[in-house]
Amino acid sequence: MFHVEHIESEDLPDAARTIFGDRLELAAKYHLSLATDGVERGLIGPREVPRLWERHLLNCAVIGELIEEGESVVDVGSGAGLPGIPLAIARPDLRITLVEPLLRRSVYLAEFAESVGLDILVVRGRAEQPGVIKEVGGADVVTSRAVAPLEKLARWSIPLIHEGGRMLAMKGSSAAEEISRDRASLTRMGAGKLEIVECGVDLLPTPTTVVRAERVSRRSHRR
Repeated sequence: MFHVEHIESEDLPDAARTIFGDRLELAAKYHLSLATDGVERGLIGPREVPRLWERHLLNCAVIGELIEEGESVVDVGSGAGLPGIPLAIARPDLRITLVEPLLRRSVYLAEFAESVGLDILVVRGRAEQPGVIKEVGGADVVTSRAVAPLEKLARWSIPLIHEGGRMLAMKGSSAAEEISRDRASLTRMGAGKLEIVECGVDLLPTPTTVVRAERVSRRSHRR
């Protein structure tokens, strides 16, 4: 059973209406689901509830700035649906697949999507499994948030995108250090054009930091 939230203007960050537009009520349902069902199922810590909007929903949704209209997106290690669900709410033009290995999490994701009519696909499995690669590979974009160190994340993400596709890894203050440490390994995997970008600069108090890489031919060794 998913709860229905009545939206109170004073409860919303200013950026929420800008980012979610006419799908704000759907975003509010997800917010309430995380604050209730998500906490009860152990998907979100109780201490995160007061900052769900800014730290989670808005922080995730703004990475849509880096994704072109109509692209296919695979969200690796989706957990409670971050960043995949906020992105799907803010950008209904995208074709989004959530990949999550844990049963209780994948069940939650599928139940929530069905309950609100959100058009996403939930795949239970690990990103590196051949069956998952076969099912969702060839995507335009792979997203992730707090899943793994950059080198391991690239090993999972790069096989899921076509040549020219992008890996968008949400990272914090460690982004530059991880790129410096792992650049050679990522280049060997075919992850080139590494850069750090910020999303939501004009909307959020703290912009979202993303490591962006493009899948390139391993023979080219471009960076």
